[in-house]
Amino acid sequence: MSDVVTLERHGAIAVVRVNNPPVNALGIAVREGLQNSFNAAEADPAVKAIVLVCEGSTFMAGADIKEFGKPPKSPGLPEVVNGIEAGTKPSVAVIHGTALGGGLEVAVSCHYRIALKSAKVGLPEVKLGLLPGAGGTQRLPRLVGVAKALDMIVSGDPISASEALELGVVDALIEGDLTAAGIAYAEQLLAEGKGARRTGERTDKLDGVDNAAAVAAKRAEVSKKTPGLFSPQRCVSAVEAAFTLPLAEGLKRERELFGECLVSPQRAALVHAFFSERQASKIDDLPKDTPVREINRAGVIGGGTMGVGIAICFANAGIPVKILEISSEARDKALERARDTYGMSVKRGSLTEDALEKRMALISGITDYADLNDVDVVVEAVFEDMGVKQKVFEALDANCKPGAILASNTSSLDLNAIAAFTKRPEDVVGLHFFSPANVMRLLEVVRGAKTSFEVLATAMAIGKKLKKVSVPVGVCDGFVGNRMVFQYGRESEFLLEEGGTPDQIDGVLRKFGLAMGPFAMRDLSGLDIGLAIRTRQRQTLPAEFKLPTILDKMAEAGMLGQKTGKGFYLYEKGSRAPLTNPELPAILEAASKQQGIERRQLTDEYIIERTIYALINEGAKILEEGIAQRSSDIDVIYLNGYGFPAHQGGPMFYADSIGLDRVYARICEFHQQHGAWWKPAPLLEKLAKEGRKFADL
Repeated sequence: MSDVVTLERHGAIAVVRVNNPPVNALGIAVREGLQNSFNAAEADPAVKAIVLVCEGSTFMAGADIKEFGKPPKSPGLPEVVNGIEAGTKPSVAVIHGTALGGGLEVAVSCHYRIALKSAKVGLPEVKLGLLPGAGGTQRLPRLVGVAKALDMIVSGDPISASEALELGVVDALIEGDLTAAGIAYAEQLLAEGKGARRTGERTDKLDGVDNAAAVAAKRAEVSKKTPGLFSPQRCVSAVEAAFTLPLAEGLKRERELFGECLVSPQRAALVHAFFSERQASKIDDLPKDTPVREINRAGVIGGGTMGVGIAICFANAGIPVKILEISSEARDKALERARDTYGMSVKRGSLTEDALEKRMALISGITDYADLNDVDVVVEAVFEDMGVKQKVFEALDANCKPGAILASNTSSLDLNAIAAFTKRPEDVVGLHFFSPANVMRLLEVVRGAKTSFEVLATAMAIGKKLKKVSVPVGVCDGFVGNRMVFQYGRESEFLLEEGGTPDQIDGVLRKFGLAMGPFAMRDLSGLDIGLAIRTRQRQTLPAEFKLPTILDKMAEAGMLGQKTGKGFYLYEKGSRAPLTNPELPAILEAASKQQGIERRQLTDEYIIERTIYALINEGAKILEEGIAQRSSDIDVIYLNGYGFPAHQGGPMFYADSIGLDRVYARICEFHQQHGAWWKPAPLLEKLAKEGRKFADL
């Protein structure tokens, strides 16, 4: 019927075949092909049933991203799926790979569904600030019930084929050839006299259940967990229409709510985040034919929380890994820490005991650098001290085989200096994991001055293998993420001196959408880490760059955060819940007095500007220096490593959205009021005066 959708006859069975590499996206050619093929099969008197099957590695994985932001072309997906469901001949969707978004909406418009055991299905539109707009919010509740449909649609997370079978999304699990299985299932339907079974006409999963209570509970949950997000509440409203309105009116209501999401600024931010993540892995000057080294064995230096987390990342990817520690006692503690970490996953039900043992079998402990002679990559994760790093890299250089990648997990130290401790700086790269390494998605791949193309390409491939969002960055103090977060944290402390409190400032930034406020984050990581960086900076910063004194005073009082039970907040034994620290007001008053500042009430807007604009200004400097390739890379780092709200798009996208002229003008005011830290980035000034955006670069 078209280049990407074909129709063929196998006796009384018509097979509609989609072949639109790489993921059978539902672009205009596929939609036209589906509509024409199903119409032709419906009109052919010799056809008694229809099978829908897809070529390649997956069923239809959703909308065609090439059409994002472009005017819609007819037929739209709602028209296509309504036509499929309205057919009089039984239709069977054969699912493999993933049926996501519009792909699942096509599948549930077919009268029956079968799937490979390895398949997954879901409706992830909420993650792009949208909701399923082609009947997903109306048909899925009719298959799985309102409560489960709400869970799937509001979270956007896929489910396995086995769960889909249990819930009623699919009717059978299959093995072997997809087309043969589809034809056999269709022939069985005909033999049993089964005809069309339209999902939209089913009500059995809607009846006899308190659907209104499920909606109310989900609304409350969304309000608590994602208070600033636009589309999740519209998802709930759309599902509510599935049991309060007839199908035709429910579909109409779904389209209205879809339209509201479509024009929401949050949708633009979330789409930006989606595309930016795909773009981040592309390195502009890396030759396409650069070879990638095989990574079959790994090593980690240091068995602390970070080192063990990194080792777990390799084990999770099926790569044997050795953890090197200074003593047999420390080695054994590291292995125990790894087992305990996996044990928590078992308790949560996200890992089986069998899987725990298989992964632990991949992790071994050693105390001698000579035992690293067979690893393909080794990641150093020791204390953030250049003298310690030197000893480690000299030992690695002496013991690791030629071609082994020597990586540092340093979060701020000079990677070029670290590479100089070896005779093979071309094999040295930064792999900056974020804590906890086995949970956080972000990986900054730090490119040294002498890092070879081959090592850089392999480092990016390692990140992909470990299921990380890998972003290449250059060498500077703190690279991208930590260099920027220092500005953010410093301004937060200055706000404390001016009259703010941790509760107020953290609360404002959580309301903005951040997962955690700056002071709760400081308490979690430990105030001693920030103080060590501050002490180092005091030795090198010019006099005009003044620093806040809060951390010094808190360290003097033994307040180092959760590790001491007391920091910006108070923590009861065995709890991470932050309580007001009654000793802090006196410390804040003393700091303000020492700086000659009269404390005052701060507005929410002022707090956001002082903190978020500090990120933006430093990001502009990083971009101009070439430490980051593109502004969207900075956004990816902040979205995946620092809890920046996805619906704000990242700090650089946020700056573009409110206007660089406005940001620049306010930064100029801060420069006059607060001194050298706020000197506007030349790139920001240039773009603002030219009426351009970071995205224009």
